[in-house]
Amino acid sequence: MRAYAALAALALSAFIYVTTETLPIGLLPQIAGDLHVAESSVGLLVTAYGFVVVVATVPLTRLTHRWPRRRLIPVLLAVFVVATIVSAAAPGYPLLLAARVATALSQAVFWAVVTPAAAALVPPPARGRALSILYAGSSLAVLGGTPFGTWLGQLAGWRVPFVVLAAAGVLVTLAAVRLLPADEARDGDASRGTNPDPLRYRLLVAGGAILVTGFYAGFTFISPFLTGVSGLAPTAVGPVLLLRGVAGLIGVFAGGRVSPPRAWTATVAVFGLLAAGLAAQSTAGPVAWITIAVISVSSFALSASNVLMGTLVLRVAPGSTDLAAAGTSTAFNVGITSGALLSSTLVAPVGVRELPLLGAGLALVAFAVVAAGPALLGNARRAGRAVEVRRGEGAPRAVGVRRGG
Repeated sequence: MRAYAALAALALSAFIYVTTETLPIGLLPQIAGDLHVAESSVGLLVTAYGFVVVVATVPLTRLTHRWPRRRLIPVLLAVFVVATIVSAAAPGYPLLLAARVATALSQAVFWAVVTPAAAALVPPPARGRALSILYAGSSLAVLGGTPFGTWLGQLAGWRVPFVVLAAAGVLVTLAAVRLLPADEARDGDASRGTNPDPLRYRLLVAGGAILVTGFYAGFTFISPFLTGVSGLAPTAVGPVLLLRGVAGLIGVFAGGRVSPPRAWTATVAVFGLLAAGLAAQSTAGPVAWITIAVISVSSFALSASNVLMGTLVLRVAPGSTDLAAAGTSTAFNVGITSGALLSSTLVAPVGVRELPLLGAGLALVAFAVVAAGPALLGNARRAGRAVEVRRGEGAPRAVGVRRGG
């Protein structure tokens, strides 16, 4: 029970981090009006946040790599609490931006260490379910945290949700101090890849980055797609996004049910499912019910792939799982940024309806990358064995000498 209580604390940590990251999107007019800045400047609070996470994850993970997780995670959460309080109290835009950067720096390391930390809490057979609980926290942030924070900010002022998140952060920090296991758990088998495979790891990172780029290339302009292509009323966009969030949450738990030996095959399958969903969204866009269905399918596949990649990192990491998770976290954030930038650049020349088709093409490339993994690995192993055989044939044979002869 202590282990699952600690897991719940980590899931709640993921919830408050993701909610804090995306909260300015819903409160953009309120923040801009109160601080007397342009709305584009408030938008930078989100884009700069993501950029910091991309740039800082691997270097900061290397820097803190030898810290015991029982000490590191509470320190990261304490930074989150202080930075969020400063965000709530910031009298002007520069201090708010600085506080957001500090929060992003702590989140960068958090996402690198939290997957191995969650896995170390439970026996190996239960790790898939543990990761599904962890990632459910981030899914619930999108589903409920950000909408509730937006509503609260509109009702009571944009600073109030940040105060609430800081208070939640204090509780989570205390729970982490109390519940995370002793430092020696750092050396458990969750700290190193159980079946190290540098080739598969590189394919996983590359495929994940391409997949997420494709998803966000098709999803960034989902509101104008639903209203302009599918003909839905603006008031229907919110319920569709809610349904999309529910599908993503289901995908998290579905990914957690896959046994580790089958995780690579399942990853290939959900990559292909995401490509098919994006392609169907573009081709069947004018049919509203099909559009809603395939958006849900794509969200299911993306969330499931996130959990499956976390499971695979624990297996194929070439060394430390912290550093390996830092690589996949960076890939995910690169995909979000690249997809949004790509769609923003191409929406005018190609149109909203074609963006999901572009995303489907990228997702298909990602599918090909991960599907090629076993074949490439088999070829590499066969080549290695051939080299060993040639070396054995060319080696001088030992000459036996009889004792006393």
